[in-house]
Amino acid sequence: MRSCAKLLLLLTICASGVSTLNILGVFPFEGKTHFFVFESYLRELAKRGHNVTVISHFPQKSPLENYNDISLAGTTSLLENVFPIERSYATVIAIGFFLVNTGTANCRVLLSNKGVQNLWKTKTKFDVVVAEQFNSDCSLGLAYKLGAPVVGINTHLLLPWHYERFGIQYNPSYVSFLLLEGGTKPNIYQRLERTILYTYFNTLYKVMCQRIDQNTLAEYFDDVPPLNEIAREIKFMLTYTHFTLFGSSLLPSNVIEVNGYHVAEPRELPDDIRKFIEESQHGVIYISFGSMLKAASLPADKLNAIIEAVAEIPQRVLWKWDQKTLPGNPKNIFISNWLPQNDILAHPNVLAFFSHCGLLSTTESIHHGVPMLAMPVFGDQPGNAAAVEESGLGLQIRIAELTKEIIVKKLKTILDPKFREQVKHLSRAYRNRNVSPMDSAIFWTEYAAQHKNFTYRSRSADVPFYQYLYLDVLVILLSFVFVVLIILKTVLFAVMKCIQKSNKNKKE
Repeated sequence: MRSCAKLLLLLTICASGVSTLNILGVFPFEGKTHFFVFESYLRELAKRGHNVTVISHFPQKSPLENYNDISLAGTTSLLENVFPIERSYATVIAIGFFLVNTGTANCRVLLSNKGVQNLWKTKTKFDVVVAEQFNSDCSLGLAYKLGAPVVGINTHLLLPWHYERFGIQYNPSYVSFLLLEGGTKPNIYQRLERTILYTYFNTLYKVMCQRIDQNTLAEYFDDVPPLNEIAREIKFMLTYTHFTLFGSSLLPSNVIEVNGYHVAEPRELPDDIRKFIEESQHGVIYISFGSMLKAASLPADKLNAIIEAVAEIPQRVLWKWDQKTLPGNPKNIFISNWLPQNDILAHPNVLAFFSHCGLLSTTESIHHGVPMLAMPVFGDQPGNAAAVEESGLGLQIRIAELTKEIIVKKLKTILDPKFREQVKHLSRAYRNRNVSPMDSAIFWTEYAAQHKNFTYRSRSADVPFYQYLYLDVLVILLSFVFVVLIILKTVLFAVMKCIQKSNKNKKE
């Protein structure tokens, strides 16, 4: 039976015209939620017969055919339940330094690993390198030394330094900034805010992160070009977005939207959770603030506001909570430090999702058609929350607004049958695609390996800044207008002089 399955897989690969590829995945960031998304894609590549070597902090727990780990596990603490629930300009500014510090540290860990060093020392050949586009471009230097084309991949909206390398126009008037509120319809204050912070993050990344990573690479290699130049050579970018959620945008042909490939078929729920959901006469609200936020760090008044609010509505509550008890031990709330989120959201009796609005949670919510009450805290959550509200998937609520009255009002709005039906319609539009997100992600990965000698980046990525802003055209046009005005002035002055001379002669 197993031999038949292998034969079927081989025939499938041959029929598709794609031979077995040697693929290297480089994921040096220690964020568990990031790798959770990538893992399903990497495992599928291996399942389809490609030889996949993965550098990460998250090796497979049991051997997987065609999947080989180069483990970075144990070199740094994993990021889980480490961020307090608070939001301010200080936290936004701190994100910049968090990205620089983790990015440069990831680069050092990556290049010092003996398994990674063995790749270039033995001149291992790869058909394509899949590299996370997040807090460091160090992996691009590694790919350059291995002589392989690069496919970028992420789990969020584009970061500020990604726009330029892919030739994507960033305009604060309508392009969402993932770290800030406002979405695609910012007011004047938000446009000013994102213009300043866009400049801040870009400058910080180029001056600190790329410069430090370049120096780290120089300790191992003496011929790696500037990282900002290598970044322009990325063949394709697989970005974890979709236009039904984030709206239409001006993405070039080599930036491919593949949002949703991590969403698995729902499994049967544990008996206690299934019973709690199915015995709820009025349905269930699911509450989770993700794996990286400390839910218990909510200020006492905000926590009490949530508990009092859900006590006023007839629905039961499932809450991912990182302690053993909630204040007051409310009977209508089921708490656990781990809950099978995708399986819960797939249950028809789950009517709403109160979330921090991480993109994994948002993706699962739109996939299953569950309305969201989005409370963004840090990172890409404000941009996701703005998209949730603009798309009609749910409503936003800010931490500062957490009062019982406002929570009850917004929960009642998204629990309204008309609102929920609208979300179900949005979900059907989101899932209605000619190619599944997984098939799309894998197709473009294979494409990059098959046609690696071609450049697919937008011409806008290579246009000089003065041309991009029409400065040369404006100078020519203004110069033309200036010359015409000078000529007109000269002619007019000459005519006036002739008229004056004629009048003077007449008087004489």
